[in-house]
Amino acid sequence: MVEAFSGDETAPFFGFLGAAAALVFSCMGAAYGTAKSGVGVASMGVMRPELVMKSIVPVVMAGVLGIYGLIIAVIISTGINPKAKSYYLFDGYAHLSSGLACGLSGLAAGMAIGIVGDAGVRANAQQPKLFVGMILILIFAEALALYGLIVGIILSSRAGQSRSD
Repeated sequence: MVEAFSGDETAPFFGFLGAAAALVFSCMGAAYGTAKSGVGVASMGVMRPELVMKSIVPVVMAGVLGIYGLIIAVIISTGINPKAKSYYLFDGYAHLSSGLACGLSGLAAGMAIGIVGDAGVRANAQQPKLFVGMILILIFAEALALYGLIVGIILSSRAGQSRSD
């Protein structure tokens, strides 16, 4: 006997799309933040090479954004196993929203870190008193991605709660 199409057959597509979105968008933010702040470090390093290691902070903070996306992508992908447990559209949408929340907040944070990092390390080379202010701004920019990670974990944990099997 052939089962009727319920729509839930496409649910894993949305789950995997969420995992991909988390990783891709977070890595795009990490790449942009690393590249933009790296240009500032290189430009500043020509005149003040002794400050290069101190100015690597934005590059490291941007790199962490990719890890956030990786965490969510692993959480989502391990939650998709239609053979072991039914996977409904609710679950797919929960995983998609989880991935988008983490990925897009990582992209936004990467853009902020890149712009602040570029201008901040150049300004720090001219006025060392600006270093603490730059670090504070970078911390608040990184917090945006952390908020997305937290919301992504909460949304991902909602998958599997749509129906009792």
